[in-house]
Amino acid sequence: MSSPQTAIIGAGVMGETLLSGLLRAGRPADSLLVGEKRPERASELTEKYAVAVVSNLDAAARAETVVLVVKPQDMGHVLDEIAPALRPGQLVVSLAAGITTAFVEQKVPDGVAVVRVMPNTPALVDQGVAAIAPGTSVDDTHLAEAEALLASVGEVVRLPEAQLDAVTAVSGSGPAYVFYVVEAMIEAGVHLGLPRPTATELVVQTLYGSATMLRETGTHPTVLREQVTSPAGTTAAALRELDDHKVRAAFIAAMQAAAARSRELAAGS
Repeated sequence: MSSPQTAIIGAGVMGETLLSGLLRAGRPADSLLVGEKRPERASELTEKYAVAVVSNLDAAARAETVVLVVKPQDMGHVLDEIAPALRPGQLVVSLAAGITTAFVEQKVPDGVAVVRVMPNTPALVDQGVAAIAPGTSVDDTHLAEAEALLASVGEVVRLPEAQLDAVTAVSGSGPAYVFYVVEAMIEAGVHLGLPRPTATELVVQTLYGSATMLRETGTHPTVLREQVTSPAGTTAAALRELDDHKVRAAFIAAMQAAAARSRELAAGS
């Protein structure tokens, strides 16, 4: 008996990331289809992953689950293209930022189950976190399948769609905030006299070690921060400067701006 088919439409960085993650997680190559129009890209994917690369319409017709990993501005066109092949009970998983389940549902036949996903880029190293939200025709089986797909490249949380703008601000855009802070710390190290490669190594390992402590100890970040902060010491001096420059407030304001922009994108879809 053949395995149920999953189609990935959109073979960019995130689409390929999901494809390779599913294969590493044990999905048979013959259970996966890729929708890709560019012949050279199709040949590359077939050679690299031994999967069938077909037209978007053929992928939608053959698969039980269709994963759309396309640019938000291309979503309407792709949905118009594949809608004739979609059928009630089929699962459509959208990874396009700002595209609501309502937008997808109005483009597809009644009864097609739609799940919206907000992933993030650490999925590229199997350390992503994705939030998934169900549309109106989604049952527990659909939600479990969407969860299993994204679990191949990281962790998954289930949330109501109304919270996905907040997720976008926290984890969707979150890697950029982390890289921004890393850049600043490296620059500070260079200004303090360290060679740039040394400053980079020190900052990256400090970030990795701190994140590991948070994850493995389960200790509240305030407690961990206080453990590093001796009275009247170097860390206390540094944190006083951050507080004087209202860095905490700036982060909150920045993430509120990201959530607001996410709402604007969703409203325009």
